[in-house]
Amino acid sequence: MIESTLTHLECGMCGAVYPADQLWNLCPACARPLLARYDLARAAATLTLAALRERAPTLWRYAEVLPVRDPDHRLSLGEGWTPLVHATRLGGQIGCPNTYVKDESLNPTGSFKARGLGVAVSRAAELGARELAIPSAGNAAGALSAYAALAGLPAHVFMPADVPQPFQAECRALGAHVTLVDGLINDCGARVRAGAAEYGWFDCSTLKEPYRLEGKKTMGYELAEQLGWQLPDVIIYPTGGGTGLVGMWKAFDELQAMGLIDARRPRMVSVQATGCAPIVQAYRAGHEHAELWPGAKTVADGLRVPVAVGDFLIIRAVRASGGTALTVDDAAMIAHANLLGATTGIFAAPEGGACLAAQVALLESGWIAPDETVVLFNTGTGLKYAHLWV
Repeated sequence: MIESTLTHLECGMCGAVYPADQLWNLCPACARPLLARYDLARAAATLTLAALRERAPTLWRYAEVLPVRDPDHRLSLGEGWTPLVHATRLGGQIGCPNTYVKDESLNPTGSFKARGLGVAVSRAAELGARELAIPSAGNAAGALSAYAALAGLPAHVFMPADVPQPFQAECRALGAHVTLVDGLINDCGARVRAGAAEYGWFDCSTLKEPYRLEGKKTMGYELAEQLGWQLPDVIIYPTGGGTGLVGMWKAFDELQAMGLIDARRPRMVSVQATGCAPIVQAYRAGHEHAELWPGAKTVADGLRVPVAVGDFLIIRAVRASGGTALTVDDAAMIAHANLLGATTGIFAAPEGGACLAAQVALLESGWIAPDETVVLFNTGTGLKYAHLWV
């Protein structure tokens, strides 16, 4: 049996320490995200290259550095170990031969959200949560619905009323209680907080509990393993709540502490929509926290996040890596999703198209050199956004 080496939780802002084996949302002292910490020396004894060769191709292959203690609570629909596609035709066309696409659309429920919610629901159930709730622009709601169904727990999902129909249908088919809200994801979050206070639901909002981050960080573990324990020069990531970017940055520190990689890090690129870019604005202004973005609007629902509780963690990772943050407009997202599809066979969500558009812009400016290794993240399937191509 592979054992978790989870030791405690630590606030990402004030550093306060809390016991891990009870349900938590934000830090009680400063209302910022809590981060899971592990005994990495103990984890390194069993999380070895030889051991990994024998393990199943799901994210639970890294169980030593995931928070679920009882293997019977490790819910799985086959999430993780998604393809890392060497996009040779695409790379040749844009002048960057070592371009790779991490295709998260092949996760259960069609997006990378399966990683975070698979781990979060597993841990919430292990710690005694009885009903779960989430605000979502679409994909997170579907993932929560799926894993709550697998766990046998009621799920309450709150989505903007204009979210595409496939997201709504998915949640209803998976047995969730769906509420459509006239507003954006932050308005949905207010409804979740009210329900949690009144009914005792456990709030699974992005970075408002410690364990979605742990599921998302496995993208960083997989990248390292799939590239032979050599990280790429650049990672380009579409940023709404930013859990994946923060999680990968955390993963790289853990991997180094366990002796699996060296100190070299990729330059982390945060990509947002021109119609909703609070992180980019804060980064360019030299700030650590982002202001609420007014009138957020973009066809990429996963990028329509006007405020992020983990803003400082995203911006710190970008700056520490020597990375950057930039915006892409909706038309460029779709055009580059089409280019991605026509050269790789991957039907990418607009968020994936945004990453390619950002790479092309950074190549043109010289920020990315043609001989560098670049990993783009396609975070979800274009099938849920089919209306954009009609």
